[in-house]
Amino acid sequence: MANAKVNEAVNVAPASDKNRVEIFYKAEVIQQMVKKFGYKNVNQVPRLVKIVVNAGLGDVKDNPKAIQTAIAELATISGQKVVPTKAKKSVANFKVRKDMIIGAKVDLRGKRMYEFFDKLVSIALPRVRDFKGVSDKSFDGRGNYAMGVKEQLIFPEISYDQVDLIRGFDICVVTTAKTDDEARELLRLLGVPFVRA
Repeated sequence: MANAKVNEAVNVAPASDKNRVEIFYKAEVIQQMVKKFGYKNVNQVPRLVKIVVNAGLGDVKDNPKAIQTAIAELATISGQKVVPTKAKKSVANFKVRKDMIIGAKVDLRGKRMYEFFDKLVSIALPRVRDFKGVSDKSFDGRGNYAMGVKEQLIFPEISYDQVDLIRGFDICVVTTAKTDDEARELLRLLGVPFVRA
């Protein structure tokens, strides 16, 4: 239903370089949030700040080719350069040495953030097998939301034939909301399909 409203807002809005989620946020979400929470100023309305996509690569840390493939896949999905994360100290039990690449992450802001959010909500999540919605309890108490994706194949940029290993990653949506209720309502209005209780 929210995606239908997003499409409706896009058809009304003039053509611009803004993403349809950003247009919908300004046209509809702000008014609904002010009505529900009674903000005195429009600038008090919570908004998306950034989306952090993080993948742990500990299982392939000894295989440089697999690490490069994982980084390339994350770059393809996010549309931005990926930063490899390195171990801060050596841990013998895990066979990890200091400065060894053990993960990859990307911070998305602005236009790329809205494009990724739109793709995640309207294309990727509906492609998950037996999808019933995402948990509405994964908030951190400060208005940020985290979720895990079990396989990269739900994104349309990833071709099934070229995938050598199915791997998941974490997605963290950072908002300016002060409480979890505000953040939950913001994401619900933007089209995040939460599990219906």
